[in-house]
Amino acid sequence: MSEEFYNRGLEKAKQKDYAGAIEEFSQALQLTPYFPEAYLQRGLAYYDSGAIHQAVSDYTEVLRLNPEFVEAYYSRALARVALKNLPGALEDVDRTIRLNPNYAAAYNLRGIVRRKQGHIHDAIANFKKAAELYLVQKDKENCRLCLESIKELQPPEKPAVQQASSPSVTIRSTNEYFTQLLDKAEKGDTQEAIADLNWVLQADPKDAQAYCCRGVVRCKMGSYREAIADFNQALHLNFQDAIVYRNRGKARSFLGDHQGAIADFNQALQIQPQDALVYVARGNAHRAGGNYLSAIQDYTKALQINAHDAQAYYNRGITYTLLEEMQQAVEDYQRAGSIFCEQEDWENYQQVLNSLEKIQKSIPESRNQKYNLLRQKLLRLVGGQWEIAQRLIQQKKDYYPGMLEEWYLQKVIEELERGR
Repeated sequence: MSEEFYNRGLEKAKQKDYAGAIEEFSQALQLTPYFPEAYLQRGLAYYDSGAIHQAVSDYTEVLRLNPEFVEAYYSRALARVALKNLPGALEDVDRTIRLNPNYAAAYNLRGIVRRKQGHIHDAIANFKKAAELYLVQKDKENCRLCLESIKELQPPEKPAVQQASSPSVTIRSTNEYFTQLLDKAEKGDTQEAIADLNWVLQADPKDAQAYCCRGVVRCKMGSYREAIADFNQALHLNFQDAIVYRNRGKARSFLGDHQGAIADFNQALQIQPQDALVYVARGNAHRAGGNYLSAIQDYTKALQINAHDAQAYYNRGITYTLLEEMQQAVEDYQRAGSIFCEQEDWENYQQVLNSLEKIQKSIPESRNQKYNLLRQKLLRLVGGQWEIAQRLIQQKKDYYPGMLEEWYLQKVIEELERGR
């Protein structure tokens, strides 16, 4: 007989006739006082009707009859949140998760409680765990809602993470969660960061920021082609941020596509024209392509923006050595070394000292002064692009074999000056 009242109560609750449902469940409990499911359902009906205290009372009775009733702990936690009893709610939701570690909704609720208590990082961790479980359960809607909860916790400003080993990239994220993933990658946990980003993209295949973030991590791993594919997808989804162009440029440069890299750095500078690191990155691409004068111009621009950019000094010094302007190279190396020393960046400091030592060893063994002056003059005439100079010299060698190097340089210089 009590089962009949119970079933009628379920039907009325489904029809949102909560008063009728409460009456039916009460009848069932009069006939069968040891009926935890009836207490639970009456508690749910009380909760839905706004009688929160009565709901808590019924859930507590359920747990007196059955201390392992997972749904009762979760339901009482919900009710306690409504009553602003956060410590009690947290206790109940912790017990729920201990009894069922795969209860996605419980992690989501614990995230809500921790957010209300001001524990943001713990809240993000719980929302993330809930999203993972929802994804496994193929509940993409609730997974998406958890991700949105994570994004709501982002700070108003864009945090930044700079790669210490590479002056050509600055990692920025508009989301605290993505910043944590990038921090994780910086510490060497690249596979774990990729796994996290993969499930984010499973939940929302149109999350442009996740593609961008995964591209940055893949750059860190040296998977440049895969990184470029991610940056392309981010741009396809209209994620127009300098970070995409900056890091795609870095990937293209590593693959040897220096002109493509320069095009990307140009785009990044249109968005963020005062980004000194992008000027350094573009300078590196110019230098790799043999355009030394343009490289020096970019490093100089970077130093106008940030006069303490040790990497700009160091890279400009490298370029001066390629132009065989050793005095300028030594000055730039010394400035870079001084800054690295002040920053206690001993690895880069030692690298600068090694470069200075090489210059000191090479000066006594260098070609005669006339050759060096002719070479520098020719480089200026061809805009700092030594590949062009080499082609012109080779043409002269083909026509006039067996002459001295200085003779070929002088011949090319004379023709270029006559052409002007």
